[in-house]
Amino acid sequence: MIFPEGFLWGAATAAHQVEGGNIGSDLWVLENMPGSFFTEPSGDACDHYRLFREDLALLKELGLTSYRFSIEWARVEPEDGRFSRAAIAHYRDVLEACHDLGITPLVTLHHFTSPRWLMKLGGWEHAGTPERFAAYCAAVMSELGSLIPYVCTINEANIAPLIRSLTPQPGEDDAHAPVGIGDILADMLGPGLAAGAEALGTTPDKLNVFLFTVSDTGMDVVKRAHIAARAAIREASPDTRIGLSLALTDFQPEPGGEATADRLWAESFTGFLPAMEGDDYLGVQNYTRARTGPSGVLPHPEDAELTQLGYEFYPRALENVLRRAAEAGLPMIVTENGIATGDDLRRVAFIREALEGVARCTADGVDVRGYCYWSALDNFEWILGYAPTFGVIAVDRATQQRQVKDSGRYLGSVARRNALP
Repeated sequence: MIFPEGFLWGAATAAHQVEGGNIGSDLWVLENMPGSFFTEPSGDACDHYRLFREDLALLKELGLTSYRFSIEWARVEPEDGRFSRAAIAHYRDVLEACHDLGITPLVTLHHFTSPRWLMKLGGWEHAGTPERFAAYCAAVMSELGSLIPYVCTINEANIAPLIRSLTPQPGEDDAHAPVGIGDILADMLGPGLAAGAEALGTTPDKLNVFLFTVSDTGMDVVKRAHIAARAAIREASPDTRIGLSLALTDFQPEPGGEATADRLWAESFTGFLPAMEGDDYLGVQNYTRARTGPSGVLPHPEDAELTQLGYEFYPRALENVLRRAAEAGLPMIVTENGIATGDDLRRVAFIREALEGVARCTADGVDVRGYCYWSALDNFEWILGYAPTFGVIAVDRATQQRQVKDSGRYLGSVARRNALP
């Protein structure tokens, strides 16, 4: 099973999840407030801000050819309209280190975290957020665009409708219900919202952090932000290929659930097509499937193997969403695909089965140009803290020592061959 020539083989991270010390961001404040609904704060994370050269060298040694990472808006623009030359210089160092190693960087400009000052304006429901985001993108790309061949404006721009769709319906068996953050969102919209707003020095109506903004107004702001950012990037760095990433679940209807599956796909994919007109590629992110019935997402099968995040082990889902997402008419890069598990043999199996599906897609003419496993490092998994382990490289956070896993070696062996054994 041979992949196309020039296929990008990589692993992914996000700034807040690996860099550490992202004190200017909204989520840092929420993690560290008394009674936080986060399991634990991110703290030093994987200290990737300091150790990025060593981490890149490990990826190169494995045989990977690309690295997807994010530039942190809160570092680059710590105050509204004021840009940090030091932060931009740091990310220049990261990009130059990638190029020195022959690693193609795929850069994300927003990966869930935002500057804390944005919350005082109304966050991701504020009408002025698209223009502010575009200004930040222009500042980064005018300085660094020549080093960035691929840019993703917004990670999982559709996360809000996906959250809604995967929240278990009333009456479901909790032991087998699909993973969702409904309970956490309820906390956020209840006492946690007031506490979070106070911690950020704003009011509950303005606390619209990206990850929890599930309103239609918020979705309109996200789409406009992508469109505005694309225009700013085109002007600042015309040769950079621009896209966004979407979290795409493989919705599989059970009898009577066809309309539900179609509706959920439309909410999480089709509804974003107008905003994607003019993009150069689509970042596809997939982790599992969801079975649908007449009224919503169904519980997992009782015999399903579940991951540490509670969703079903189902690597074949990636092939299904790639074939369906091809209707956008854009080249695709798998910008995230992975599994949270403590059993690295299951991670190897997941990667193998997922890549078999990608290979079948490319053999059939589906335009897939790269695969980035999530994630390079065992990192901070947002509300769940450090317990879930996605990485192909383990991190001892007491010492910040790295240990490459067999899954990393397996992925690297595929990358070197550009083919599955």
